[in-house]
Amino acid sequence: MNTVSKIRKYSLMTTMAAGLAVSMQAQAHFGMLIPSDDMVMNGESRTLKLDAMFWHPFEGQGMNLVKPEAFGVMTSDGEKHDLLSSLKPAKRKDVTGAKRDIFEANYKFRGPGDHTFYMVPKPYWEPAEDTFIVHYTKVVVNGFGLEEGWDKPVGLKTEIVPLTRPYGLYTNNVFQGQVLVNGKPMPGTEVEVEYFADGKMEVDASPMVTQVVKADANGVFTYAMPKSGWWGFAALNEDDKTIRHEGKDYPIEIGAVLWVKTHDMK
Repeated sequence: MNTVSKIRKYSLMTTMAAGLAVSMQAQAHFGMLIPSDDMVMNGESRTLKLDAMFWHPFEGQGMNLVKPEAFGVMTSDGEKHDLLSSLKPAKRKDVTGAKRDIFEANYKFRGPGDHTFYMVPKPYWEPAEDTFIVHYTKVVVNGFGLEEGWDKPVGLKTEIVPLTRPYGLYTNNVFQGQVLVNGKPMPGTEVEVEYFADGKMEVDASPMVTQVVKADANGVFTYAMPKSGWWGFAALNEDDKTIRHEGKDYPIEIGAVLWVKTHDMK
């Protein structure tokens, strides 16, 4: 290899390393509530398993989740039920081979209708961004075919209210949701979108890991999901409060996160 080739190779490797470092810093955080099924039908087990995690869904790198401040379910009649005591600590291996702290829960369906599960985690300190992160996370599971309740807000500080039914979705369906903060639409909110690939897919460039769309003047965003599986939407805003840490006040990123599943048409 001649000197010029060596210089070019070194330059390319340096550029790739720098790009990798940037992409690692720019990884999107997602609160995650992943159920064992998005639709519990007659004849199936009534017991649903849910995994609560804090993860980089596409790359499969995990962070340790401490026990959330709140975990519950809102049934189709609008009643909310505290499920925090049902959370059990568990481990999940990420792509680095490290075993990360997650939580698991089992929930037994007792009636039909939509069940909106939600999690409010404790603030997560992210030193790379000089900010705390709180992702108010939801997932909707249908019970026994009664399609009622999926479009009702839970009443979280921030949340995505589905405008498209968030289950029974085919691959390439368009999904719409409205971003709320303190119950009011948030125009222009940036929404990050990631596929839960868990490190099993490759991309040609780092912007392809996290898709980004912006909500319109009514806080409504639109996205078409090109692959079957779980998709996460994280609508990001900044809290009007701060958290004091090591003698300094830091901002809080509040994320409204919603997970939906798409299915290939048979």
